[in-house]
Amino acid sequence: MAPCGRGERRSRRALVALTATVTFLVQLLRQGHAARLYSSQDPVVILEADGAKGLLSNSSAAWVVEFYSSWCGHCVNYAPTWKALARDVKDWELAIRVGVMDCADEKNFAICAEYGIHFYPTFRYFKALATKFTTGENYKGPNRELQTVRQIMIDFLQNHTTANKPPACPVLGVASSGSILSLLGKQQKHYTAVIFERELSYVGREVILDLMQYENIIVKRMLDTDIKLMEKLGIHSVPSCYLFHPNGSHGLMYMQKPLRSFFSSYLKSLSGVTKRLSSHNTVPVKQKGEITSLVKPRKDFDRSKVYMADLESGLHYLLRVELASHKILEGPELTTLKDFVTVLSKLFPGQQPVVKLLETLQEWLVSLPLDKIPYDAILDLVNNKMRISGMFLTNRIEWVGCQGSQPQYRGYPCSLWTLFHSLTVHAVTRPEMRIFPGFDNSPQVVLQVIRQYIHHFFGCRECAQHFEEMAKESMYKVATLDDAILWLWRKHNEVNSRLAGAPSEDPMFPKVVWPTPNHCPTCHEEIQGLHTWKEEEVLTFLKSHYSVDNISYRYSEYELQANKARKPALESNENEGKKQVPPQLGNGHKKQKDNPQNLGQNSKHSALTKQGNSDLANRNQKRIYLDQDTASLKKEFKQSVSLFGIGFSNVDMSLCVMLYAASCFFLMIMYFYFQMRSKKWKTRYVCPLV
Repeated sequence: MAPCGRGERRSRRALVALTATVTFLVQLLRQGHAARLYSSQDPVVILEADGAKGLLSNSSAAWVVEFYSSWCGHCVNYAPTWKALARDVKDWELAIRVGVMDCADEKNFAICAEYGIHFYPTFRYFKALATKFTTGENYKGPNRELQTVRQIMIDFLQNHTTANKPPACPVLGVASSGSILSLLGKQQKHYTAVIFERELSYVGREVILDLMQYENIIVKRMLDTDIKLMEKLGIHSVPSCYLFHPNGSHGLMYMQKPLRSFFSSYLKSLSGVTKRLSSHNTVPVKQKGEITSLVKPRKDFDRSKVYMADLESGLHYLLRVELASHKILEGPELTTLKDFVTVLSKLFPGQQPVVKLLETLQEWLVSLPLDKIPYDAILDLVNNKMRISGMFLTNRIEWVGCQGSQPQYRGYPCSLWTLFHSLTVHAVTRPEMRIFPGFDNSPQVVLQVIRQYIHHFFGCRECAQHFEEMAKESMYKVATLDDAILWLWRKHNEVNSRLAGAPSEDPMFPKVVWPTPNHCPTCHEEIQGLHTWKEEEVLTFLKSHYSVDNISYRYSEYELQANKARKPALESNENEGKKQVPPQLGNGHKKQKDNPQNLGQNSKHSALTKQGNSDLANRNQKRIYLDQDTASLKKEFKQSVSLFGIGFSNVDMSLCVMLYAASCFFLMIMYFYFQMRSKKWKTRYVCPLV
């Protein structure tokens, strides 16, 4: 009976897990619009690259636009506030509209760079009836609270000139006392409501905009400085609303609370006050991106591995998207970029084509004697416009270990953390690369370069500020390269603890302290019932986890190229996959001698966390991919040679030799020609001595 009981319990657990999974999938399908921060069901206009300029230029209404990134945690946290703002000012849309653009969406990369978006979220105001392209005006409010943004929207509308004022925008200025007194005892076709308020109050203008789409009513505003008018109408406190009826009667409106919502609601409920049918065309919101994100299958992955696809996707986003927002690099930004590329060229655990690109970029940046460098020049080199042999970086984003359950989760920030951890670990495992040209030999060098990169380039400003606060607090205590590895690990766990339960947390991948007991049992212990980290074991685990041997090439560009070359490779030699990996392709750098101490630590940890058979199988699979990739590279870039770090083919070298020989021949002809000319000149013009 006991075995049957255990079997029933297992069956029940499996049924519960299956039910939970099905429920989650059903909710995801029903609420597919939640795959993005904003959808067609939200009262915002979703701008995309193909229509943004047309909507923002020469528009009949002004715009306030949030340029956000779906991976930015603070953008995720702020999304409910922005939606609430758009819902609150929905009646203002003929005067000013609320829009959003996702700069993390690949099709919007170029347009966000054109608008000069450096950080997220960025809020821009665009004036109506603009005849020329403009990048808008930056939001300069003291905070991002809904009420503050709403009031600055009103200030922005009032800053329009007569020439570019939105045609439908009502008068927001103060009315004259004469125009109000003329309404006393006068019949009219509509209601006239007058809001009396203080000079710095926004209630009157908010009510005016709330009622702008309603017929049979006009709203005006007066200030409490007009004491005579207030005494005549019997107004003793502000804000107050005085109402003139169409039949000529008039009187003070009684409100339980003198608030904007009370005034607007009451005026909209008056008999005969109706919302006019608007001829304003609603901008259609495309849902293709939402549907695609729903049906895109999740990739199977091993959480104990580091994936090259994540590292290279992050590097692609870093070099081609995040840097693109800085059109000109100069001063501290240029210095930081040079330092960061130097660290990458030395320590990035990539393959030869990527490392060669980083090394070439580093040499080019260092050799240029310029104080300013346009980003387009850097992009041309990253895209290999010069067609240098054996140099390539993927231009596609393929998250594997960093994939989220929805597009706004994980992704780029996860890959950036993975990259930073890899750099600190490889600084230890490659001791001969500790000294960088132009750097001091400080163990903090990698951390300081990472710190400067985040400060100058990372899109999420609040995230960058938090990292800077952590760096100021304790980075100076780092005394060894091992300390640098542990410092970054501690701070990563601090960030995970702070963001646990936040709207930016992926429910499928909750933020927990890492490594968990499942990943590293020896990293955890309890002393008198209190959890304690065994940092020596954590250090061993980190060095093993972020080592080259633990990098998986599944879903990477190399697997893609290997799959293309697999069929002909297998036809030519069925045993191709059994060859040993060439030392120069094990990673992009030359193979270094193993450190006995590191080998001892890695083997100790490997015995605790890995099974030998699976590790051997993974290495064999990696070798198959690398050998096939080597064959395709050799086939594509035949007989390439290296000259000053730049690869040239035999055709290129032959052309150089031919041009050199032709130049020498031409110079010899010119030399003899002028020699003959000079002899003739001497014979003709030199007179004989008498």
